[in-house]
Amino acid sequence: MTDFQPHNDLEERLVSAQEGRLDPNAFMEHLLESQLFLPVQDDSSGIQGFQKSSRAQPLTLETEDGLKVLVLFTSPERAKPFLVDFPAYQGGLLAELGWVLERVGSGVGIAINPGWEFGMDLDPDTVEQLIHLHAARSAQEKPAS
Repeated sequence: MTDFQPHNDLEERLVSAQEGRLDPNAFMEHLLESQLFLPVQDDSSGIQGFQKSSRAQPLTLETEDGLKVLVLFTSPERAKPFLVDFPAYQGGLLAELGWVLERVGSGVGIAINPGWEFGMDLDPDTVEQLIHLHAARSAQEKPAS
């Protein structure tokens, strides 16, 4: 998908980083604090606003190598074209990447904006580094008791 017009600050920074106008480390720091759209499986009971379970099932795909990849988007609008092929995932959550990382298991990759010109794939090692960075930042932010 082309003709990527940024819809928010995160997308503006993503474009700047991928075009070499923003330091990649500065982008990753911003990404940790940014809200991303996490498609989740719609297990509604048929009554709008009610779910059968309280546990959201995020969209994960498996690569040819058997790698599990969590799919995220920089905005709900970015997800719409991709989710046409995944009709069970029409709902979703907006969540900070740090919150998502707290819930991701080890050995999982992340794809941000798959199918779009501006997106990124994070391999499991990079995700693990982000998890540690987020944990360290969270520990620093907690007041001493």
